[in-house]
Amino acid sequence: MYKRISLLLIIGILFSCKKDLPIIIGCTDSSALNYNNSATYDNGSCIYDTISYVTTPYLIVTPSGFPNMQIPENNPMTVEGIALGRKLFHDKTLSGDGTQSCASCHLQIAGFSDTNRFSKGIDGSFGDRNASTIINAGWNISNFWDGRAVTLEDQAFDPVVNPIEMNNTWQIVENMLNTNATYKDLFKKVYNINDIDSTHVVMAIAQFERTLISANSRYDKYLRQEIQLTPSELNGYVIFNTEQGDCFHCHSTDMFIDNLFHNNGLDAEPFLDLGLAKVTGLSSDNGKFKTPTLRNIEFSAPYMHDGRFATLEQVVEHYNSGGNFSSTVDPLMKKLGVGLQLTNQQKQDLVAFLKTLSDTDFITNPDFTP
Repeated sequence: MYKRISLLLIIGILFSCKKDLPIIIGCTDSSALNYNNSATYDNGSCIYDTISYVTTPYLIVTPSGFPNMQIPENNPMTVEGIALGRKLFHDKTLSGDGTQSCASCHLQIAGFSDTNRFSKGIDGSFGDRNASTIINAGWNISNFWDGRAVTLEDQAFDPVVNPIEMNNTWQIVENMLNTNATYKDLFKKVYNINDIDSTHVVMAIAQFERTLISANSRYDKYLRQEIQLTPSELNGYVIFNTEQGDCFHCHSTDMFIDNLFHNNGLDAEPFLDLGLAKVTGLSSDNGKFKTPTLRNIEFSAPYMHDGRFATLEQVVEHYNSGGNFSSTVDPLMKKLGVGLQLTNQQKQDLVAFLKTLSDTDFITNPDFTP
C-alpha cells in the first residue's frame, strides 16, 4: 500500500546544521539576559555558547509508475521547511486585508482547487479562470493554465501580488513577517536567514506543495491487485484507453497528465481567452491550455480552464459531441465534428472509471490542513 513517509534522520546534522545563535548557559548578572532569540553578556557576567539548528531531511516516496520528482538543489525537502510552507499556505495575513490565504482558492476537499467557477479576490473582483488543482504538482514542468510559471516557486510569487487575488505587495508581506517573532525563528531554523524575503517564502510554500501527492485511489488499489473494479468501471477503463474514447492521448501515464498544452475544441474563433499564446506570443498557441490531471477529478468541479462544465457528464458530452473547429484545434481531436458516438451506457461507464481516480485519503489527509 502506497504511503507518504518522511525520512526522520537523527543524524540530520550531516545534512544541515547552523551554529550562529548564541544561547546563555550561565549568568552571574540576570540583567544581562536578552530573550529575543539571542543572548548577550555584560562585562563577562554571562557564559554563552551557540545553539545548533538541525533540519531533518524529508524523503519523497515515488508512487509506482511515477518518475522521480526533481527537487531544486537550492530548496531541498525538510520536515521543518514543509511545516513552514504549510503554515504560510494557510496564512491569511499574506493577503492585502488579511482575509485570504492560498488555501482560500485551493480547497483540500476539492483537490486543492476552487469549487467556484472563478475565484473571488479580496476586493470582490473575479478572475476569468478556474483555480488549478494542486495535485502531484511536484511533477509539473509548468504551472497555471497558460504555463507562465515554470517551477512551484515561480508560481507562488503570483497570487500574493495579483490585483484580483490577494492584492498585496511583497514588501508589505516581508515587513509583516519580519516583525513576527515566530516566523523569524522558523525561517532562521529552516533557511538560516536573519531577514525574511519573498524568495524564501515561496521556497517554503513550494516545499509543502510538493508533498501534496495523491496515489491511493481505487484505481491504484486495482493496479496493486488489492480490489476489483466493477464491470461498468472496467468498461470505462477500456473506453478511456482506446480510440473509442480518445482520452489516453492527453491524459497518459499513471499521473493522468502529459504536461503539454492543447486546444481541445472548446471554442471556435475568435477566442475569448488566448491561453498559452498570452505567454508565447505565438498565434499557433491560441486557445491552448495545460492538460489538467484527472486524479481526484470527481472532487475538483467545475471543469476546464474557465469552469464552464459543472459535471463530469457535461465534460464527456463535450467530447462525445465532437467539439468546435478552429485553426489551432489539436490534431488529437480526431473526431471533431463527428463525435465519439458513445451510447448513454458507455458515457456512464466512462464517468464511472473517472471516479475510480478519487483518493479520499488525499482530500482528508490531516497533514495538509491548517
